[in-house]
Amino acid sequence: MFAIIQAVGWPIWPLLLASVVAVALIIERSISLRRARVVPPGLLDNVLADFRQRGVSPEMVERVSAHSPFGRVLAAGLRNINSSREVMKEAIEETGQAVVHDLERFLTTLGTIASISPLLGLFGTIVGMIEIFASQGSSGANPAQLAQGISIALYTTGFGLVIAIPAMIFWRHFRRLIDDFVVDMEQQAVKLVEVAHGDRKA
Repeated sequence: MFAIIQAVGWPIWPLLLASVVAVALIIERSISLRRARVVPPGLLDNVLADFRQRGVSPEMVERVSAHSPFGRVLAAGLRNINSSREVMKEAIEETGQAVVHDLERFLTTLGTIASISPLLGLFGTIVGMIEIFASQGSSGANPAQLAQGISIALYTTGFGLVIAIPAMIFWRHFRRLIDDFVVDMEQQAVKLVEVAHGDRKA
């Protein structure tokens, strides 16, 4: 592998950097976007139970807010629980937008890597081909040497695709995961509003 990197030359270094960044982002987002961490099961039930037993207190709101991203959304509703339904919903929606923005952190970078890696690979191949043909003497080209040079130049295109394909798969996976979290948080937040305003009991 190291011999291939040496043979290809400098065009492969941006691809190596992109691969390291992509792997780091995939690992970080896989840890951060776990359902148990973003939308913990049973959180709404616990909040409603506390609300019925002891009402809303500043300590309760801070505890819920620090619990998880979904807790921040619920805490925004609890802070405005004595306001009208519209005000409470607006507070939840505003905080929800901020939470979604945090959940989407680094996804733009991952998507960019997935998009530009094939282009970087193609650029490396073109540079390699130019160097190969420029190095051929006027007396004629050695077919074996030319074939070997072309195969080495094509390594960057292949490496770019190797980076881009998993990066695109994980980017789409994380986008879908966040969409599912948003739907789940919206449904549970509506339930909190309805219970707080006496429209439903559970």
